[in-house]
Amino acid sequence: QVQLVESGGGLVQAGGSLRVSCAASGSILSINVMGWVRQPPGKQRELVGLVTNDGTTNYADSVKGRFTISRDNAKNTTHLQMNSLKTEDTAVYYCYAVVKRTWYTSVQTFWGRGTQVTVSS
Repeated sequence: QVQLVESGGGLVQAGGSLRVSCAASGSILSINVMGWVRQPPGKQRELVGLVTNDGTTNYADSVKGRFTISRDNAKNTTHLQMNSLKTEDTAVYYCYAVVKRTWYTSVQTFWGRGTQVTVSS
C-alpha cells in the first residue's frame, strides 16, 4: 500500500505564512503527480495546486502568486508554502499522489488524512 502523511498545519494570523508538507511511503515505483486540495468549513473540496514529476506546477486562481508547491522526488515529498494568508484560506488541506506501484499496475491516486490550517483575522 501507499501512505501519505501531512504535517505542518496550524494557526496563523492573516498576512502570515505557513508551510505544510506531505510525505509518501510504501510500495512506490514512481509518482506522476503530487498535489493539494482543501476543504473550507461547510464547503466542498477545491483544488489548490499540483506539481508533476518534471516540476511543472499548476495553481488555482485563488492562490496564484501566494502559494508555491515544490517537490522532492528522491524523498517522495511535496511542500506547500503559503504566504500572504487570508481568512478564506482556512481549510483542511489534503495532499494526494498519483502513484505507479509496479511496472504492471495502472496508476492509482492516494490521499492523506489532511491537516488543519486556520487563518485568524
